[in-house]
Amino acid sequence: QVQLVESGGGLVQPGESLRLSCAASAVSGFTLADYTIAWFRQAPGKEREAVSLIRPADGTTMYVDSAKGRFTISRDNAKNTVYLQMNSLKPEDTAVYYCAAPRIPFLVATLTAHDFAYWGQGTQVTVSS
Repeated sequence: QVQLVESGGGLVQPGESLRLSCAASAVSGFTLADYTIAWFRQAPGKEREAVSLIRPADGTTMYVDSAKGRFTISRDNAKNTVYLQMNSLKPEDTAVYYCAAPRIPFLVATLTAHDFAYWGQGTQVTVSS
């Protein structure tokens, strides 16, 4: 069974940075490098929304407009981990952040939740002064 584990969330002030990590649990034997990995977020009372993704092989990245220029997604294959570096954080970035993977390796997934079958438990990001 695939298990994704997010970490790195916390409470920061506006303008500060956080780096989120998404790792596959060792017992799952899941190689993140073979999958499109995406970050989604859900704020209280709002629908889940996509943030960014990184595809396998060529490492193509995609961002929603609100993340462009502030967030950077990357992967460290040796650590079997995907990161989301978030800079210049704003109060509206407050949400639970989830990483997700599709069921099929090397799927050219898009920024839509429908493409993703495996989800982590989420990590809370709070941006407040």
